[in-house]
Amino acid sequence: MLDHKDLEAEIHPLKNEERKSQENLGNPSKNEDNVKSAPPQSRLSRCRAAAFFLSLFLCLFVVFVVSFVIPCPDRPASQRMWRIDYSAAVIYDFLAVDDINGDRIQDVLFLYKNTNSSNNFSRSCVDEGFSSPCTFAAAVSGANGSTLWERPVAQDVALVECAVPQPRGSEAPSACILVGRPSSFIAVNLFTGETLWNHSSSFSGNASILSPLLQVPDVDGDGAPDLLVLTQEREEVSGHLYSGSTGHQIGLRGSLGVDGESGFLLHVTRTGAHYILFPCASSLCGCSVKGLYEKVTGSGGPFKSDPHWESMLNATTRRMLSHSSGAVRYLMHVPGNAGADVLLVGSEAFVLLDGQELTPRWTPKAAHVLRKPIFGRYKPDTLAVAVENGTGTDRQILFLDLGTGAVLCSLALPSLPGGPLSASLPTADHRSAFFFWGLHELGSTSETETGEARHSLYMFHPTLPRVLLELANVSTHIVAFDGSHWATAERLLDGAELAPRPACPRLVTGVWEAARLCILLPGIRWLIYWF
Repeated sequence: MLDHKDLEAEIHPLKNEERKSQENLGNPSKNEDNVKSAPPQSRLSRCRAAAFFLSLFLCLFVVFVVSFVIPCPDRPASQRMWRIDYSAAVIYDFLAVDDINGDRIQDVLFLYKNTNSSNNFSRSCVDEGFSSPCTFAAAVSGANGSTLWERPVAQDVALVECAVPQPRGSEAPSACILVGRPSSFIAVNLFTGETLWNHSSSFSGNASILSPLLQVPDVDGDGAPDLLVLTQEREEVSGHLYSGSTGHQIGLRGSLGVDGESGFLLHVTRTGAHYILFPCASSLCGCSVKGLYEKVTGSGGPFKSDPHWESMLNATTRRMLSHSSGAVRYLMHVPGNAGADVLLVGSEAFVLLDGQELTPRWTPKAAHVLRKPIFGRYKPDTLAVAVENGTGTDRQILFLDLGTGAVLCSLALPSLPGGPLSASLPTADHRSAFFFWGLHELGSTSETETGEARHSLYMFHPTLPRVLLELANVSTHIVAFDGSHWATAERLLDGAELAPRPACPRLVTGVWEAARLCILLPGIRWLIYWF
């Protein structure tokens, strides 16, 4: 039961509130004590509101500045296809790619021989001390074909190697090394074309310069790999060692003591010893870099020798056991489980050799191989080699498993003599796309002999092993062909993995034509971009 006061308060609530207000007015000190003792909730709420609106204002200000005040960087307009014509020019079989102008698109560096440079540059052969015609080096933008730099580099070029690292703190992070004829040895900045160093070579006038230009570990302590140039004179191969940062010769000429041919390979054994491998007739020859360094300098160097390899090399002929049927045409490195293995390609057969023991891992059936094989991934976990077996209308392309030598697939693709080399590029599904040149269609015999048949570029992807996709066809003579991932910064997403942006093969014809063909292959979806 409620008492009398509670019942009255429930019946007359307003009167009860008025009574409490009068009581509070009658005791002001007590009211002030309650206010002082209460937490400052209203003051804290005002601070929170001010902080919220201040942070919101700052965020909006930053968005405004980034969106409207700071200009966005200009991205170069990438043309769908570009072409440059040089009248009366001779093109070298050389292409190099790098991001030269910093636009995150791969640019192209090439060599040509002409009396004068293009209209964009006025440097002539005479300005650099050469007679006309001479060899020019030119870098063009991969986005639109505009010339980035161009200059005469030599009277004639025998060897060229780009992306050679330079010491830290130098003018350029990488350089292009050119060995010219008759006696020039020059390094140019890959990004500007300016000369880093220029010397006269010490090669004999009768010496033939062999390819390729080898990079050996730094022996003079300047922080850049050193350069080894191999020459041949009177059936004897000699080595010349140069500093990679200054171009000065290290020591004297050193003989390898054997006759050899182009196609040298710098191989590192599993013990860390460096050896130069090269074909000599139907045998495999080798030379220790340590022994060559001792010959040219007269003192020991930082290199090692491998006792097992020294026992395999004949002390007189420097020849190893013959593993090839026919002449040795190519030596190539193959990634192995414990170091690189060696693929020896002969004119009638090819064999994969163990990188340490040089014993055959596998030897497929006899084949007529005249072209350099290419590597790629037939499956995400299967590294394969594509071999062109036969020529002309009998050409067959074999895809071999590098682990076992088993034939994964074979394609019949006729070709013309002297056609461009093949290429392969990784795709987003962890496989590779393979590019081959072949006949557009089999015509008459007279058409093939007169060279009127058109070269066609075909693409093969392992996800569709029975399909050859024709990408382009040209009727002019193709001097050089290569492929690379054109846009280095952009990525495409395939599942949870990131893969490079579409790959772009490039070709150079008898005059000069550069066409970029980008192919996107995520999974089995085919999307072709013509650039």
